[in-house]
Amino acid sequence: MRVAIVACGITPFGVRSATFRELAAEAGKAVLDDAENLNRSEIDALFVGTALPERFVHQGYTAPLIAEQLGLEPRIVSRCELACASGQAAMRAAYSSLTSHMCEIALVMGIEKMNSGSPEKVRHTLASILDTEWDAVHGLSAPSFFAMCAQRHIFEYGTTREQMAMVSKKNHGYAMTNPYAQFKKEVTVEEVLNSRVISPPLTLLECSAVTDGAAAVLITTEERAKTMTDTPVYIIGHGQKCTGNLTCNLPSLSGWVSLREAAGQAYRSAGITPQDIDLAEIHDCFSISEIMEYEGLGFCVSGEGGKFIEEGRSYVGGDVAVNTRGGLLGAGHPLGATGVAQAIEIVNQIKGRVPKSRYVKDIKYALSHNLSGNGSVHSVLIYGRN
Repeated sequence: MRVAIVACGITPFGVRSATFRELAAEAGKAVLDDAENLNRSEIDALFVGTALPERFVHQGYTAPLIAEQLGLEPRIVSRCELACASGQAAMRAAYSSLTSHMCEIALVMGIEKMNSGSPEKVRHTLASILDTEWDAVHGLSAPSFFAMCAQRHIFEYGTTREQMAMVSKKNHGYAMTNPYAQFKKEVTVEEVLNSRVISPPLTLLECSAVTDGAAAVLITTEERAKTMTDTPVYIIGHGQKCTGNLTCNLPSLSGWVSLREAAGQAYRSAGITPQDIDLAEIHDCFSISEIMEYEGLGFCVSGEGGKFIEEGRSYVGGDVAVNTRGGLLGAGHPLGATGVAQAIEIVNQIKGRVPKSRYVKDIKYALSHNLSGNGSVHSVLIYGRN
């Protein structure tokens, strides 16, 4: 069975005064308004992707809460958690339920309310994603982990600081065209390099922010999709791989081994190659991450990710347009919402609902990618127009 995304809804990302519940209502209303020929009583499944609501906003049991908030009474209701990949995890759960005939119309909500306390609370909460007894207790955090990856990539391949800064420049530039982005300001390579150092060599403008936001999509069967929209966007491939958890057990710090396996699964299941991808929404939580993902996704060989951005091959009009909504660096990174927001950009691109300056013509295949934790888990979905 084939399944398709038929409607989308998203909130502005940023530091929001809205509560967790209000963000859910905002995205829920937007996706229901976008759905044609649908009565909300027909939605028979709800999957919520959210990473750390218990710690951020002291709220568990989120899926029934959101169902009630949206006026839904689904037969299937579930919350999915996979740190920064929680939104895509919810989409994968919906995909599996639809293809196994457990439901017919699924609403997927990705949501995170991260700005809900002191900076110390936020840092402590995010550190809980890592192994608290072995990694976090020794001071390892996301910035310091990705800084080690950057140092290793520079050492092994000669990747330059300027090449890393180009990722931030590109993605902040595209965020300027995204009304839902957290940061709508262009930056230069020099500004990126001269911004405050967070964890050497990474600077402030190379790190994704603390963000509030929600995003939602409706996914249904191919037959039902044709009655709801003229341009359904199909999920045609998927892959995921986990390689442990502890940082000391990772196979490499300069390349995502699990990404190569997940991407290979996804390409094989879709029957395509990396060169067929026209648009990619990938997990640029830090500048070095996007460079490593060019390589892991097969857009270039290992060690050439820096040249890939320097030569303009990841811009619209290049080999593959990457992070046209601004990525995590420009649009923001509300953990549970990111994977769903990536899917929304792909749908809007295929439907031609984005500004011309970032529009990718004649998309046949697109890809979304999320990593979680210290890069030990990678998830990939592939989308097609047909």
